[in-house]
Amino acid sequence: MKNQPIKMLLLGLSTALVSPTLAQTSGQISYEVARKIDPSALRIMINGEAVKPGDPNFPTDIPDTRTFQQKVTFTDKYAKETVEGGGGMMVRQVMGPGGGGGVPKTTQLGRPYEETSYVDLAGQQMLTYLTVGKDKEAQTYTTKTPIKRAEGWQLTDQTKKIAGFQCRKATVPYQKETYTVWFTTDLPITYSPIPQLTPERGVVLMIESSKEQFRATKVANNGVAEKDVTPSGSAQAVTEEKLKDIREKARADFQQKMMMNMEQN
Repeated sequence: MKNQPIKMLLLGLSTALVSPTLAQTSGQISYEVARKIDPSALRIMINGEAVKPGDPNFPTDIPDTRTFQQKVTFTDKYAKETVEGGGGMMVRQVMGPGGGGGVPKTTQLGRPYEETSYVDLAGQQMLTYLTVGKDKEAQTYTTKTPIKRAEGWQLTDQTKKIAGFQCRKATVPYQKETYTVWFTTDLPITYSPIPQLTPERGVVLMIESSKEQFRATKVANNGVAEKDVTPSGSAQAVTEEKLKDIREKARADFQQKMMMNMEQN
């Protein structure tokens, strides 16, 4: 009888050591994203001619918000972001006299490149990989950017559950307005879908502003292999500015080719 408490204590320690909840620091977070559309990013064709915002023929029935899904797969070292839908360029073509006699046709063209973002969770920096071209002509570039947190966080006492996790509300000045950020400390990593809005500790499950909204719809405690979220393969290291230039050139070349094809049709 005297040894019974000791046996029970040892059993409890053994159970804790093999507990998958404590040992497993990997999973996936699914976000639903809504973002205001920048009209200047749309490519509108009327009878083979491009029109821009402010033009009398510019359509007025285009949605002002685009929604898409973003998934984040993570381990204790890295997180990998995957965007599903909502990316790329939209083209709207109207045929007929003055552009008003035909049926509008909107086409989602996708991206003229492949881009993957990773987060170095320990080092708190973004790693971006951009691939331009196909097959043998494909060239991959990469850049590292330290996460610079926005200043002026105001924590509140408000809490609510999001995707099953208790979150605390904070407000943060960012991009010339005040963003509302809801984050939880019940997950084993520190992460935000907007890097500048990463808390000192915790995972952001909701972001609200007049321009965009991120809302976590599901957090899955899946087993994730380290290799599936770790950057791999050879890539040419470039600066953040150079990567932006490469991305913009790929878009411009793709747009020009698309315009030429429409004019020929």
